Amino acid sequence: MRIIDLRGEKLSRAELLAAMPRAEMGTSEAGDLVRPILEDVKARGAAALRDFGEKFDGVRPVNLRVPAEAMSAALSTLDPEVRAAIEESVRRARAVAANQVPKDFYTDLAAGARVAERWVPIQRVGLYVPGGKAVYPSSVIMNAVPAQAAGVESLAIATPPSKGDPDGLPNKTILATCAILGVDEVYAVGGAQAIAMFAYGAKGSEPQDGEVLCDPVDKITGPGNIFVATAKSLVSAFVGIDAVAGPTEIGIIADETANPSLVAADLIGQAEHDELAGSVLFTDSTELADKVQESLNYRVPRTEHAERVRTSLSGKQSAIVLTDGLDQSIDAANAYAAEHLEIQTADAKAVVPRIKNAGAIFRGAYSPVPLGDYMSGSNHVLPTGGTARFAAGLGVHTFMKPVEVIEYDEEGLKAIAARINAFAVSEDLPAHGECVLSRFIDDPYNKETIVEQEEKAGLR
Repeated sequence: MRIIDLRGEKLSRAELLAAMPRAEMGTSEAGDLVRPILEDVKARGAAALRDFGEKFDGVRPVNLRVPAEAMSAALSTLDPEVRAAIEESVRRARAVAANQVPKDFYTDLAAGARVAERWVPIQRVGLYVPGGKAVYPSSVIMNAVPAQAAGVESLAIATPPSKGDPDGLPNKTILATCAILGVDEVYAVGGAQAIAMFAYGAKGSEPQDGEVLCDPVDKITGPGNIFVATAKSLVSAFVGIDAVAGPTEIGIIADETANPSLVAADLIGQAEHDELAGSVLFTDSTELADKVQESLNYRVPRTEHAERVRTSLSGKQSAIVLTDGLDQSIDAANAYAAEHLEIQTADAKAVVPRIKNAGAIFRGAYSPVPLGDYMSGSNHVLPTGGTARFAAGLGVHTFMKPVEVIEYDEEGLKAIAARINAFAVSEDLPAHGECVLSRFIDDPYNKETIVEQEEKAGLR
């Protein structure tokens, strides 16, 4: 891994942000490829989806919407140990999600003057579950559980068809997970075309599709590759999205007390995802940095996806950042704003409150990132590419929207009617004031006597 040496440097915030390692994303090139896909699906619906499935996934699905019996069959043949793991993951995620549901509230400002806030579930959502280099039943859980806890009425999942399946069905473990969760609207559609299907809806093209294959959704969530991310960005003007996700990443703050072998294992674990995955270590210990490098040299050739890991760790998005001390390590980690941030220091508990920017924080040597990926109860759909400076991970709140309810009676409005009118006139919006005054005085257009009328009506 390359070294970024911040020792002895007094960097401005802008310089510190610029010094952080990042993956290069070819978003403009991806946009040129994705736009025609979106337009084709919008125009031709299911016919285009089948064509793109054949082109990009090497299979032409017979049923774009997965039959219920296929999900039941997948569940019946699921390895019992894997099923137990999935069910435990669901149980823990549901326990956390239940506590995330925001509470309605109201504020009484004066007699007859109340503002309330209701949290309303989004009506229909589309959840994207990626394929690619791995299979992600965990992403089914991370998307579906908070949506269900939020009370979403209509929930659809899209995931790529499996090349090894003669009918073009998705991976059986993913289908079994959908069955465990009670999600019955699942589509064998991947990539940018799945995002188009969710955004625009899709008309059927074969008898098994029906007249309408898929209705449009109100919000799309879930991670994906650069083409999925670009498609989400392009449709975000008229359908909600959770985020435009980039490659996955880990940051680790470690000091001389950390175990270099465990640090190396955690860096490799994230690098296994993708050649563009970012793995960054922040440390003030050159001895630890050297031992981590030694451990990487031993571990990388022996791991299953050695070439992918090597490419990721040697890329410009990965680095060991050397600092003058823990304070600078924390400053650098806040600038990096990692999707996943591990803290392996002598007093990790004291470091946590000082972290302002991270998708999720993993405190201590026994809280590695894969714990959050699968079974901690937290959500693993998190902000990437530094967006944790202003964005949060997926949760129940993602699938709900706050709606304010304003309720004033005659007394409550009368008490502030004159002030509302004064405010409105100052903004050169007199009709705004007239809306209010008309409820209490006979002629709000009689400007010469408006003050007298307000006084007579008891507005002053």
